[in-house]
Amino acid sequence: MTAKRPAAARRKKIFIVDDHPMMREGLAQLIAQEKDLVVCGEAEDAAGALQQIEKLKPVLALVDITLRSTNGLELIKDLRIRAPLTAILVISMHDESLYAERVLRAGGRGYIMKQEGGKKLMAAIRHVLGGGTYVSEKMAAKILDIFSGRRADGASPVETLTDREFEVFQLLGQGRGTKEIAEQLHVSAKTVEVHRVNIKQKLKVSTAAELIHFAARWSESPGRA
Repeated sequence: MTAKRPAAARRKKIFIVDDHPMMREGLAQLIAQEKDLVVCGEAEDAAGALQQIEKLKPVLALVDITLRSTNGLELIKDLRIRAPLTAILVISMHDESLYAERVLRAGGRGYIMKQEGGKKLMAAIRHVLGGGTYVSEKMAAKILDIFSGRRADGASPVETLTDREFEVFQLLGQGRGTKEIAEQLHVSAKTVEVHRVNIKQKLKVSTAAELIHFAARWSESPGRA
């Protein structure tokens, strides 16, 4: 007679990636209340997440956008290659209008803001585990327009930046210099300068001072923090 496997062995495994210990703990406690789900691991940065997710093979990874040493978008792209069977749901403090489209293009399956609360978060997790894609109704309509070629004429030029350019733009808005940005993104200073030139062209600004002013003003706007 074959012994039954422990209930935990049949639970769907979820991995948490967030650089705030309290956030990881809160998510773990929320998931622990679900009888068919289990947190199989946690990581505070992309390197640790990649290593453990490849090993543990969770069905879902909950990923924050802002991580130590890298951007969550880059982690999503890496996971799509190295752990293609793991679905990714981004949980972030950043306004979804800034990142949801980029997350979906990178290979994520959903985006929800941290302030939405446990009930909505659990609904998002269930939706993605069921094979769906989760964003708010408002964002879903916007993304549908974007992907169907009906992008609004009044769309911000910031939306035309590539993911890496957008990351450099945000760091400029935070007052970071070229050398500091290069160190954080693990690229050369020359590469950062190339991104700056491309960003200036897309945003139609002429000087470095104008670019920094634009980036700082944008980062201080409501919903941009």
